[in-house]
Amino acid sequence: PDISDRQRLFEIWAVIVTAIGKFIFMDYLQLRFLFIVVTIIFWTIYIIIRKNVLPQILFYWGFRQDNLVQASKLVLPFGLVAIMFFVVIGYFQDTLNLTWHIVPILILYPIWGIIQQFLVIGLIAGNLKDMKSVRLHHALIVLFTALLFGLLHAPYTWLILGTFLLAIFYGIIYLRERNLYVLGLLHGWLGGLFFYTVVERDPFIEVFGKYLNL
Repeated sequence: PDISDRQRLFEIWAVIVTAIGKFIFMDYLQLRFLFIVVTIIFWTIYIIIRKNVLPQILFYWGFRQDNLVQASKLVLPFGLVAIMFFVVIGYFQDTLNLTWHIVPILILYPIWGIIQQFLVIGLIAGNLKDMKSVRLHHALIVLFTALLFGLLHAPYTWLILGTFLLAIFYGIIYLRERNLYVLGLLHGWLGGLFFYTVVERDPFIEVFGKYLNL
């Protein structure tokens, strides 16, 4: 689709502002649930608006089904190996926490995962790749988005390292296949398992705890 560099820069800066909001509302003010809901609603509205203006934008961004099988075949081996490492690390750290809370997280987190992949991989990596005024090597684009994604999970060292490595893989697959559904599902499941195996955190409590009196 014909997208101006001005529009691409606007989207990149909008993602950066959203990232700053994450540190303010999720980390400092501890309004995790509110921030996630508002972010999902805001960017869903933006997606709908852009789709009405440029119908082919959804396919371009990666909201597509034609390559689901092909993209899944690429990510499945990586996902299985990653889960194995999570369990092994958690076992030796004694941080395995396989509570029932993981079930709703594995159901809900892929939705948030798709939005995160859309913002960081779709709008950052995708726009940097296709800008007309700037030509960057694919490796530099992948590295930049991975660094950004890792830093978004500061100050937790394991999360920074884990998401940085995962984002390198996400970026490579996205620039090759552009399927946000597969990457969002992978992100949601691996992210949920990572919390309950490696970093000894319970996102279910962190997000819903004060609303459910847990």
